[in-house]
Amino acid sequence: MTDERIHILKDILLDLHQGASPDSVQERFNQTFAGVSAIEISLMEHELMNSDSGVTFEDVMSLCDVHANLFKQAIQHVEVADADQAGHPVRVFKDENLALRAALIRIRRLLESYEQAEDSAIRTEIIKGLQRQLALLGQFDNHYRRKEELFFPLMEKYGHDSPPKVMWGVDDQIRDLFAIVQTDSQQLEEQGIEVLKQSFEAFAVEFESMIFKEESILLMILLECFTQDDWLQIAGESDTFGYAIIRPKEKWTPERHNFTSERNEEAVSEVVGTEQVIHHRIDTPDGELSISFTPKKQSEQETQAFGNGYLSIEQANLILNHLPMEITFVNKDDIFQYYNDAVPSEEMIFKRTPSQVGRHVELCHPPKLLPKVRAIFTALHEGRKDKFEMWFNSESRGQFVHVTYKAVRDVAGEFQGVLEYVQDIAPYRAIETDVYREIDE
Repeated sequence: MTDERIHILKDILLDLHQGASPDSVQERFNQTFAGVSAIEISLMEHELMNSDSGVTFEDVMSLCDVHANLFKQAIQHVEVADADQAGHPVRVFKDENLALRAALIRIRRLLESYEQAEDSAIRTEIIKGLQRQLALLGQFDNHYRRKEELFFPLMEKYGHDSPPKVMWGVDDQIRDLFAIVQTDSQQLEEQGIEVLKQSFEAFAVEFESMIFKEESILLMILLECFTQDDWLQIAGESDTFGYAIIRPKEKWTPERHNFTSERNEEAVSEVVGTEQVIHHRIDTPDGELSISFTPKKQSEQETQAFGNGYLSIEQANLILNHLPMEITFVNKDDIFQYYNDAVPSEEMIFKRTPSQVGRHVELCHPPKLLPKVRAIFTALHEGRKDKFEMWFNSESRGQFVHVTYKAVRDVAGEFQGVLEYVQDIAPYRAIETDVYREIDE
């Protein structure tokens, strides 16, 4: 992959940005490229958004459909045997898309049946079926969240930060279109079938386009750069966010090659003075390799000063994990650095996974929320505010969620980061008595 090819791709999209039609650049594209990989698409978008070309994130997002159509016939297919195995995240992702497409077809048929039906009883039954199918289709949000929370963080670690921003922005637009469909379906009898058909087709067009982008662009990038360990991490964390319509029937267990079993190794331990020393010998085709080292001392049980007392690292970790709230710490450089394990990840109010640790806080939020995120962190960082609070009633989960963003400052008053703590305060809001002591029961 040469710089020249990247620049040509960049020029083509700049032409489109400036108003050129897709047809006018198609011939140039075909003459220049016998095939273009998804990696090049990613690098091109990254260059556009991070250069002085004047192209912004919003511009690239608006060109997303043009990208897909332009590269549809030219994307190189990358085969990875693991991806076809049951339970592999790619296989699950594609199976979900098949199920979601099937739901779209069923909903279209129900809309046609409703339009043709004259009997009110039949229409009532069709509405019930329509609501069931829309509920199934609405599970696409689980599909999107796994993509956004598990795929995107790893993409960023490999330097592909532009496609996640673009795709997450389009995901949110699709979510907004589906919300309109849900509202129109609930008002079907008042508004008439045409209103619902129009809003559904507006959603379906964008939704089906996203399926193409996922399978022909996104997955191609992932299959080229993700390792087997990356896919295993994703598979292990996927249950946290759930699935769309179908669940993997079995756990993906890839064939793993144990290279150490092919070597003749021997380890001997001895005590030298007060220190334990490990002597490790490995026979290789080129000769014998010997390594001696002193293992690091286990310090988790050693206490050290903590505030007004003493705690070991293990005790501090246990205390943080037993607090009745979800805690997240973002450091002074706006990097998501820590979260506690107060509850299993699938039960979290704001779901966190290990793959999110190390991300910039802005990449952990949908693009449409970035102005609010930036406003909060800027005010806390600059000292204009010490904390922000918010709360909302989550009827679907039976929770009343209270969220606090608290500036963390050292003894000198210097900003060190932001502590977010989240808790369900519904049980406290339900308290009706002035006094209660459980021990008295």
